[in-house]
Amino acid sequence: MTLILGGARSGKSRLGEAIIGSAKGMAVYVATAEARDDEMSRRIAEHRARRGDNWRTKEVPLDLSQVLSELLREEQPILVDCLTLWLTNIMLAEHEAEAEIEALATTLVLARAALVLVANETGLGIVPDNALARRFRDLSGIMNQKIAAAADNVLFVAAGLPLVMKGRNPAA
Repeated sequence: MTLILGGARSGKSRLGEAIIGSAKGMAVYVATAEARDDEMSRRIAEHRARRGDNWRTKEVPLDLSQVLSELLREEQPILVDCLTLWLTNIMLAEHEAEAEIEALATTLVLARAALVLVANETGLGIVPDNALARRFRDLSGIMNQKIAAAADNVLFVAAGLPLVMKGRNPAA
C-alpha cells in the first residue's frame, strides 16, 4: 500500500495513476470527488480523459471503507483519489469523522493487490481562522498519520517531484 501526500496540483494524482497503471490487472479508480460546481466538473473530466479506457471508475463520496472492503477482495489494483475530499464529504454529511477514519484504517490492512491512496497535506499553511477549518486540518493530519503508519510506502509530491518518506517509490 502506498500513500501519496502533497499540495493541490502537485502531481499526486499523476503519480498514483502511473503506479497503478503499471500494475497487473484492470485498474480501479475510486473517485471521492463530487461535481458540486463547474470547476470541479472540469477537473473530474480532465482526470477521466487522462486515465483512458483501461480503468474502471467507482464513485464513492462517503462509504469508502465499505466499498474498499469489497474491492480489496477482488485483488485488482486500486487508486483512491482523494482521501481529503472524502474527509470533506464526511464532514459535510455530519458523519462521525474519527470513527470513519478508524474504519478506513482497519479496512486497509485487507489489501492484497496494489493500492494507492492520494491525500492533501493540509497542515503546511497558515493556521485557519475558524473552528471548522481548524477541525478539518486536524482531522486531515490525524487521517494521514493513521494511513501512513499502515502504508508500506509514503511519498510526498511537490512540483511533480516525489520524495520518499517511507519505503520506496513504486513508480521508480
